[in-house]
Amino acid sequence: MSNAAFYLHPDGYNTATGELMGRHSAGESFLRGFIRNADVDHYHFYNVTNRPPEEMRAFVNGIEQIPKPQTWIARHARHALAEPGVLNMPIPEIGHEAWMRWPTGRTAYSICGITHTTATAAAMRAIGELITSPTEAWDAMICTSRAVRASVETELEAIRDYHTWQFGPRQHPEAQRATIPLGVNTSDFAADPGHRKAWREKLNIPDDAVVALYVGRFDPQSKMNPALMALALERACAKTGKTLYWVAAGWGADALIKGGFHDQIRALCPSVEYREVDGRPPETRFSIWSVADFFLSLSDNIQETFGLTPIEAMAAGLPCVVTDWDGYRDTVRHERDGFRIPTYAPRAGTGQDLSFAMANHWIDYRTYVAAAAQSTAIDLDAAATAIARLATHPELRRSMGATARAQAVAVFDWAQIIPQYQALWSELQARRLAAPPAAPIPPSLSENPWHMDPFRLFSGYPTEVLTPSTEIRWTPTLTVAAAEAVLATPLARIGRVNFPTPEETHQTLVILSGRSPMTAGELASGFPQSRRPFVERGLLWLAKFGVIEIIGRKIELT
Repeated sequence: MSNAAFYLHPDGYNTATGELMGRHSAGESFLRGFIRNADVDHYHFYNVTNRPPEEMRAFVNGIEQIPKPQTWIARHARHALAEPGVLNMPIPEIGHEAWMRWPTGRTAYSICGITHTTATAAAMRAIGELITSPTEAWDAMICTSRAVRASVETELEAIRDYHTWQFGPRQHPEAQRATIPLGVNTSDFAADPGHRKAWREKLNIPDDAVVALYVGRFDPQSKMNPALMALALERACAKTGKTLYWVAAGWGADALIKGGFHDQIRALCPSVEYREVDGRPPETRFSIWSVADFFLSLSDNIQETFGLTPIEAMAAGLPCVVTDWDGYRDTVRHERDGFRIPTYAPRAGTGQDLSFAMANHWIDYRTYVAAAAQSTAIDLDAAATAIARLATHPELRRSMGATARAQAVAVFDWAQIIPQYQALWSELQARRLAAPPAAPIPPSLSENPWHMDPFRLFSGYPTEVLTPSTEIRWTPTLTVAAAEAVLATPLARIGRVNFPTPEETHQTLVILSGRSPMTAGELASGFPQSRRPFVERGLLWLAKFGVIEIIGRKIELT
């Protein structure tokens, strides 16, 4: 099976953060699942942070012990990605990475990214770059659900239509799109009677109480409005005459929580015994599922694309009551693993004011998605009926929970998902290796036009540019030691990126102090070919601080 290098930035995989997001949980889960299940004999990690490899190795081992040999590819060594042949990214910015690949060669390696939320302006730009960047047919964007795949295709169609009208059709095949769901390590979520007993005692919940569980971020603007769950549970209490318990295991901004968030929820469901739990600690994230009898998540927000928690609940053997919304539609099978509740949204063409307001920065992203969510309704009676059925029928809970658990193991365990990734990578590799030789790239396109050489982009700024034929001479009042002292001052050390090394600088000073004048080209010729641009550039640094002088052309300033 094909292998890939992991684009390893801790932010894509780190769940030990106060700002825990779904992408963090998904990234950590995927990395653990890959190490456990991938059909490879070697792991490759692309160390984009450039932190010491031992530090990054410890980070990965903290998620899952690496059992096989591994190669750590340094940030600047993109050419080494040719060995695994695929760079797998936990983000959708494959268009940006295609530009970073550009100097290495179009066929150097394949790039595979993944969607998370697609509603942000940054995510929309990343999707649009599938059309406008040098992505290739051997690159791919993974969409985690049919719903998000449809939204990606809708955006691409609009961008494609604009660019075809304005510039003509794209000349190269587009990057592939593939629909592969997120997964879970199902063994991490197995129900445990000991955990159930401990949590119920801690939360003062009777053994025979029926408990609904929600797990996720507390954010009614950009996650989901908990009012839907509160209203549905309150109606279910009225239907059944039972007191239901609701455990909300999550996390949210301090200002939200201190502002009475949980009290607002309680006010909407006075018949429900509500319990809040900090869901961030690892020991909570994997044990809290055992407290519950069913899982409840009534998502209403376009920020969501897949929704990991329902399959975590299924892995824990819990039936689910979820909205028929986004990726939930691909995971919970209605009346088999639980119940999906109908949702209703406005028709296309009635929300252009919202996108226009966000584009103009009149409203921020959170307000944008909150406004869209406030125009999303669900069938509250259907939700209450589904909850009531589960609350009053223990055998239904058990049978649906068992079916859900079996589905999670058979379909959504990483053991089933990772081979789909590897099959996609194999396809990308085959496309890349079979690609015919490309026509030479015109010199004008040899660099990324969005990140051009500053001395090309701003060549109209200076009076004159340094060339190999430009003459330079030593400042005769200086010794080499005095020159080095000037160059060691703090103001001379600012912005030293890819400058001559101290050894190269010393060699330059010795040469110039002993032979002057000479041309920049003559000076640079005494250094290895790969170092000459940096040495040549460094000459202007020497001139800047009076160590040498430029013998410029006679130019009359007007």
